[in-house]
Amino acid sequence: MGNLLKVLSKDDNTPKVDIFLDFENAQPTESEHEVHQVVERVLSTSHGLLIELQQYKGADNEIREAISNPSRDDLQEKAWRAVCPSVIKLKKYYEYSTELENVLPQLLQALCSGPYTPTQHLERQQALAKQFAEILHFTLKFDDLKMMTPSIQNDFSYYRRTLSRMKMNSQYKDGVGSVFEVSSEVANRMSLFYAEATPMLKTLSEATTRFVSECRHICYKPTCMCSREYYQRFENEETILFCLRVMVGVIILYDHVHPVGAFAKKSGIDMKGCIKVLRDQPASKVEGLLNALRYTTKHLNDESTPKNIRALLA
Repeated sequence: MGNLLKVLSKDDNTPKVDIFLDFENAQPTESEHEVHQVVERVLSTSHGLLIELQQYKGADNEIREAISNPSRDDLQEKAWRAVCPSVIKLKKYYEYSTELENVLPQLLQALCSGPYTPTQHLERQQALAKQFAEILHFTLKFDDLKMMTPSIQNDFSYYRRTLSRMKMNSQYKDGVGSVFEVSSEVANRMSLFYAEATPMLKTLSEATTRFVSECRHICYKPTCMCSREYYQRFENEETILFCLRVMVGVIILYDHVHPVGAFAKKSGIDMKGCIKVLRDQPASKVEGLLNALRYTTKHLNDESTPKNIRALLA
């Protein structure tokens, strides 16, 4: 996975390789076309899901009124009808995570296998590398929005409690409950999914870990990625933020997948340089990314993490 987990290298013995991934204009070659189409079918809905999640309202007020007035049937039904559309959205987000989980191995296989070196993969498969970057970008954005939306877990918890009560009272037979019912198996999986602080990252990490364990012949030592010189080649501010978010996503993913993690000296990752790249940006633009490194990584607080790195993220 060295082809994918590209971060700033601090290994002076490793020749520096300048590879420009054109995130704005990369188009699939003939050899990339088949996998690119499969992945694109999944990615094509990602932007809409993020917009929908950003606008997620929840049914907090209706739920609060229903709980405060348990004898008011009108308020119970009002809360139920308010929460059901939200649950439909939550089910859609969860199902999308399974789509990503299923398509990711195909993308990783295309990017990591074959006779090419990591450098050649990135040079020859820029469209696929861009898609992997888009998955990382979506993952961090989704999880960030989810953490800022406590209504999600509140809505789903209320839905499950109410549905259980309606079934016990046979109310669901009137059609009100059955229209929006989620099977017990799916509901259990959704509960586990939304109980995670960063559910998409967990899905991505587990899928990548399985891929690495099944493809042990693939090397995944990190080498290089996003310096000031790299992102300054882009004029669009959104593309620059995209690059920074992808850099952070790669670090977090590597930290979850590799047993040593991303912060130890022997990881080969210049974490100090990565953090400096982020701190060069306006704080309002990158505070969420710095928080992602602080709170969603696995090995930051390990003894193997240098004190100066911990201090930079304190």
